[in-house]
Amino acid sequence: MKKAVYPGSFDPMTYGHLDIIKRASEMFDELVVSVLNNQGKTPLFSVEERVKILKEATKDIPNVRIDSFSGLLVQYAEKNDIHVAVRGLRAITDFEYELQIAQTNRKLSDGKLDTVFLTTSLEYSYLSSSVVKEIAYFDGDISQCVPDFVAKQIIEKYDKKRS
Repeated sequence: MKKAVYPGSFDPMTYGHLDIIKRASEMFDELVVSVLNNQGKTPLFSVEERVKILKEATKDIPNVRIDSFSGLLVQYAEKNDIHVAVRGLRAITDFEYELQIAQTNRKLSDGKLDTVFLTTSLEYSYLSSSVVKEIAYFDGDISQCVPDFVAKQIIEKYDKKRS
């Protein structure tokens, strides 16, 4: 069974993430989408909320499992017997950063963790979680960026922060 992990903060999950998830799920027997609990960031959504959002968004993709982790991806991958990481690329600037991370992960795992890069579909190449949050913060329309149920939760979060 060929298994892969798609790690990320997914804060919030966007249509770009969903595009990568759907395409990667067709390449592997099992795709584990794992939310990183990054202590260095202050996320809009808790890890539990992001896991719940991803579960809802991927409920119709039978070979996708949602999880979360803290620490190094190589440790998570080894613990879960995963040898492939999936990463999405929007632009050449993403590639430079992601290549360095991929090479580091390969080195730290003694060559046991490879990275597969999927280029984002053109319709989502502009999209990032940061952009979505900024648009939402200023009451812009994020309906083309995230599923409706996610947009609703983002708006609720910002409404609470403003109160």
